[in-house]
Amino acid sequence: MSDLARRPAAPVVGQRHAHESARLHVTGQALYTDDLAQRMSGALTAWPVQSPHAHAFVRGIDSAPALAIPGVVYVLTADDVPGVNDAGIKHDEPLFPSEAMFLGHAHAWVLAEDEDAARAGAAAVVVDYEPLPSIVSVTEAIEAGSFQGELRTIARGDADTALATAAHVVSGTTELAGQEHFYLETQVALAFVDEGGQILVQSSTQHPSETQEIVSHVLDRPAHEITVQSLRMGGAFGGKEMQSHAFGAVAAIGTLVTGRPVRVRLNRTLDLTMTGKRHGFHSTWQAGFDEDGHIVALKAMLTADGGWCLDMSEAVLVRAMCHSDNAYYIPNVHVGGRIAKSNKTSQTAFRGFGGPQGMLVIEDILGRSATVLGLPPEELRRRNLYQPGQTTPYGMQVRHAERISRIWDEVISKSDFKDRRAEIDHFNATHCHRKRGLAVTPVKFGISFNLVVLNQGGALVHVYKDGSVLINHGGTEMGQGLHTKMLQVAATALGVPYDTVRIAPTRTDKVPNTSATAASAGADLNGGAIKNACEQIITRLSEVAGGMLGVSGRDVRFSNGAVTGLGVPDYSFTFAEVVAKAYTQRVQLWAAGYYSTDGLNWDVVHMRGEPFKYFACGAAVTEVEVDGFTGAYTNRRVDIVHDVGDSLSPMLDIGQIEGGYVQGIGWLTLEDLHWDESDGPGRGRLLTSSASTYKLPSLSEMPEVFNVHLLEHAAEDGAVYGSKAVGEPPLMLAFSMREALRDAVAAFGPRDHCVVLASPATPEAVFWAVEEARAANQRAATESADVLDTADQAAREHVQAASS
Repeated sequence: MSDLARRPAAPVVGQRHAHESARLHVTGQALYTDDLAQRMSGALTAWPVQSPHAHAFVRGIDSAPALAIPGVVYVLTADDVPGVNDAGIKHDEPLFPSEAMFLGHAHAWVLAEDEDAARAGAAAVVVDYEPLPSIVSVTEAIEAGSFQGELRTIARGDADTALATAAHVVSGTTELAGQEHFYLETQVALAFVDEGGQILVQSSTQHPSETQEIVSHVLDRPAHEITVQSLRMGGAFGGKEMQSHAFGAVAAIGTLVTGRPVRVRLNRTLDLTMTGKRHGFHSTWQAGFDEDGHIVALKAMLTADGGWCLDMSEAVLVRAMCHSDNAYYIPNVHVGGRIAKSNKTSQTAFRGFGGPQGMLVIEDILGRSATVLGLPPEELRRRNLYQPGQTTPYGMQVRHAERISRIWDEVISKSDFKDRRAEIDHFNATHCHRKRGLAVTPVKFGISFNLVVLNQGGALVHVYKDGSVLINHGGTEMGQGLHTKMLQVAATALGVPYDTVRIAPTRTDKVPNTSATAASAGADLNGGAIKNACEQIITRLSEVAGGMLGVSGRDVRFSNGAVTGLGVPDYSFTFAEVVAKAYTQRVQLWAAGYYSTDGLNWDVVHMRGEPFKYFACGAAVTEVEVDGFTGAYTNRRVDIVHDVGDSLSPMLDIGQIEGGYVQGIGWLTLEDLHWDESDGPGRGRLLTSSASTYKLPSLSEMPEVFNVHLLEHAAEDGAVYGSKAVGEPPLMLAFSMREALRDAVAAFGPRDHCVVLASPATPEAVFWAVEEARAANQRAATESADVLDTADQAAREHVQAASS
């Protein structure tokens, strides 16, 4: 085991610790960005002037009517941008656009003394629009040839030949909707200038360094004049990785123009109509199988609905393509990928970052093909799982592939799958209008950023003279518990109790040039950096302690606040005593730590290489019951076995697994985004723009029985203290619920009926799938009757012929 993965004798990692801010959260004492704005005297509020058209030129803006409203101070337009009028990393996102690209696009911002005045001012601004033709759906974009970014291809073997010679070929189209982040805290930023001219931006962002970079080029100021802090976020799920930057830039321009603090806080409707979602996908495919049900070929075209600009769509598409195999070995592959351009919000990062969309395609293929092949879906999946020594379509070996089968077998055993399968079959045979379904699906998810350069992290660790510790790192806290894990890593590396370590807010003037807290890599990167900083300090303290204990520095041990030496078991010092002595000897008690993920290489042009440090794997079994009259369903039981390596914080990891699964079933079965695709004046309007029209998972969607097990004996070599990422992979465990719904719907029809489910599989969609299954029953009965009539007629004719 590597030094990075090895744990000391009494580690703080692995212990069950509550979230470091849990008490603050439940008592309402936790401060968020807008709380800071409310406490700041004289802060102005910004409100957007939004386009009522999905696509239109902005011919002119008249701000005078707004400025006449009491309380309105200023109206920001493109003329106020001192630097580059662009808030994106692809330089295709004008901050103040002259062409509205979606309904709700902001092209001016009103600054006022309070929100009421700002809203009134925004409504009073007169804008001269020239409406233009628009593209709203991904199918419209495909028909119009409206694409952006690069066409990508992953290829291995000869898919065309393998399909031509396959024993069975199944083809189809899989369309899946996007998903709204619906974080509790909406997009928010606060900017002000200090007495030294430094611009301070408080932002609810997953990527403070990139917010700093965007603000820098918008203002035409060097990065060292801009500090971005992310105190904490009330949720993000990827929605604040890129799209928070523009709001920080608007606040920064506003504070420079007016000389007063400026806050931008979107209400729920603004957030829903102005910010991006998970990418919807349209995929066509052909899959070939041999006589034993092994996949021999996959040919597919994945089209992502990117919205009006690129944002991170190219990276999302690449990850979707890299995960189009999920946990299954496919010898011959040809998967193409492209990004549609439409007049909707620019779709963006969302938990899983394209992985769920790519994996849904292969799970949909297997779910449909099982009927064609005459195999139980669980057996078809089991036969195709990766085995040791096999590689992905892009050429990366699946290390620890044996764990996929071990996880599969373990979840089958723990869930009593075989006995319950028999019970469900009996239930379905004795109930006409209610049916139950049972399904198991795996997850294999690559951990690391697609872009190799982003796989680095930094940290700053201070040890004070009294032995207390302060840590700062480049990761951001959005409720996932990253700070808690980092406290545990620091306490373990320094050999001190958990409660002697404190964490400081994430700031660009403390740890620079950081990567986003995304790609499930937050604990890996920042934990590695903190461990590196702590080890520098321990190396220095060991020499001091060795002199105090009369042993070599190599023989000093730090554990739970005590410092001991090998061979002197009855003699020890406290950590604080050693630190105090080190200070008198002028030993440096702080360190800057750094970590970069090794072994990564990726050629995005040829789509080949090893883009991931490792794969996080899991499997889930879900049982559902469907009402044949309404399509409504109940999630009866969920069993999960998931590999998190040697968990840094088991309680947090189990919470992430549970939360990821529930968010996944929201995407797959409930959350149904709708835009107005009519030719009327509301074309392009988001119709599901509130909690009353956009259905989110609630307590009623929680499984009645929810069992989560962490895979044991699963230390990951090369990762911090043997742990594995846990943020994104569990979301894809929810495929098991979608497949359980397919299984239940199939029970309403004949044995050979292939169930095609919409995505999301809402109760309405399930109802229509049940109706199709019943119709198949009717057709089968009619065909059977016709066969009997034909046989009876033939018999009568035979008798007549014989008698004559």
